[in-house]
Amino acid sequence: MTNTAAATADSPSAAPAVNANPFNLRVIEEFRANAGRVGGRFAGVKLLLLTTLGARSGLPRTTPLVHLEDGADRLVVFASNGGSPTAPAWFHNLTASPEAIVEVGAERRAVRARLVDEAEHDALWARQIAVEPAFADFRERALRAGRTTPLVALEPVTPSR
Repeated sequence: MTNTAAATADSPSAAPAVNANPFNLRVIEEFRANAGRVGGRFAGVKLLLLTTLGARSGLPRTTPLVHLEDGADRLVVFASNGGSPTAPAWFHNLTASPEAIVEVGAERRAVRARLVDEAEHDALWARQIAVEPAFADFRERALRAGRTTPLVALEPVTPSR
């Protein structure tokens, strides 16, 4: 099966956003209209757009996410779902199909997702909480609900020659 999300990484125009949440759709539109800059409660926050393939539908799904830069090319996202007892849909989609598209600023690139090793887990959480203190609450609420929040590294896919 061809990964439609990865196949469109070099497309100059972003595919229409598919997201059932009207708030997220507005964030996606603002992000794309302003080369990655978003105002309101996300002003100054490092956001990316993650386009995955729906695990059941196979259709592209775009989600705005806060991210942490880790090195030159690696981005880390937190499957906190606001501290919910369940993981977010985008995490389930990446579990089913780890290739995705990331938009950072005006740049689009193909990435492969992998779970962050436990050895890195706490240090990355500490860095994210230092930047966005609300993430401490998300982590604690998930732990109280019995869930460890997965951290996902999004790493560039190198085209095969």
